[in-house]
Amino acid sequence: MLDEKRSVEDDLDASVQEASSMLRTQLFMRISRPTPFRLAFAFLSSLWLFSAGLSSVGAASSNDSRTLQIFFVDVEGGQATLFVTPEKQSLLIDTGWPGNDGRDAERIVAAAKKAGITKIDFVLITHFHADHVGGLPQLAARIPIGTVIDHGDNRESTDAPTVQGWQAYQDLLATKKFKRLTVKPGDGLPIRGIQTTVISSDGAVIERPLPGAGQENASCKNAETYPIDQTENLRSLGTLITFGKLRILDLGDLTRDKEMQLVCPNNKLGAIDIYIVSHHGWGQSGSLPFLNAIAPRVAIMDNGAKKGGTPAAWDIIEKSPRLEDLWQLHFSEEGGAAHNVASEFIANLVGPDAGNYLQFTAWPDGSFSVFNSRTLNSKQYPRRK
Repeated sequence: MLDEKRSVEDDLDASVQEASSMLRTQLFMRISRPTPFRLAFAFLSSLWLFSAGLSSVGAASSNDSRTLQIFFVDVEGGQATLFVTPEKQSLLIDTGWPGNDGRDAERIVAAAKKAGITKIDFVLITHFHADHVGGLPQLAARIPIGTVIDHGDNRESTDAPTVQGWQAYQDLLATKKFKRLTVKPGDGLPIRGIQTTVISSDGAVIERPLPGAGQENASCKNAETYPIDQTENLRSLGTLITFGKLRILDLGDLTRDKEMQLVCPNNKLGAIDIYIVSHHGWGQSGSLPFLNAIAPRVAIMDNGAKKGGTPAAWDIIEKSPRLEDLWQLHFSEEGGAAHNVASEFIANLVGPDAGNYLQFTAWPDGSFSVFNSRTLNSKQYPRRK
């Protein structure tokens, strides 16, 4: 059963809201396999709360016009993250893999339907590796796309899947079915309802700290020096998304050498609320100085069962100074029992491919909730005071 979000009446007494929140948590949070009795009990409990003047909305609901919805679509170790703003403008970051009979495109379209949209206004391609751009042709055949955003031309000519993905992208652009927008660090994106700042693009990163950032990063002292990445990962188009008081960071597969330019010797980014873990939790990204600098409140890892979740990288995330929770799209076989989070924070456990997703619902005051489509449970994160 879904954890309830908040009262419809904004001026209710704070103590009443706190008491009702505690009651809802006790009633709903531990219902992992709803039974007819539990569903009936929860329904009657909801009626009781309404009769007490506390009408609430489920955490995964899109009915609240104030919310930003974020769907982390399971594309089996690639990325496909769908943002839908209160103005119903949509941004999809990456499109998953090619092939698989259109599996990833179908899952993205299903998420769009849940969000109540029939068009994707902007598709942002972080870089041209197959697990990020490969699903675009299949997606474009299933749903209208307005504009595709990229970092510029492909620079990796020795990897066959990357070259194929780039060529397929060029073929799509030639159809003129959508616009192309190429951006550089510091640019903003024209998406209504959120503020989006380009952090990295085509091997370059922002030169100056963001507002409120710029503090010295003590973790940079005696930090390891990382080799320069030679692949498309280094060129990842990374963005900071701001929604009210909430700050969300997605850097694609940006590697440790570029991370260091963002946080050493001074932290150009500042603290982050929601960190979309770079590179699926592989060790080429997610350095200690970087995680200590951005100090995320919650992290979400787009890993697959057999891809991502490297134990060393997982440890760094888990030990970052402000972290409350790490969520994973899959149980990582590489991580094993010691390097995976508790099952309630994982969308897909060991077993047949189920395609379960995670959904974040965010409010402008900085509060948000996370819904796990496997457990049908939500967890509420109140705004920071």
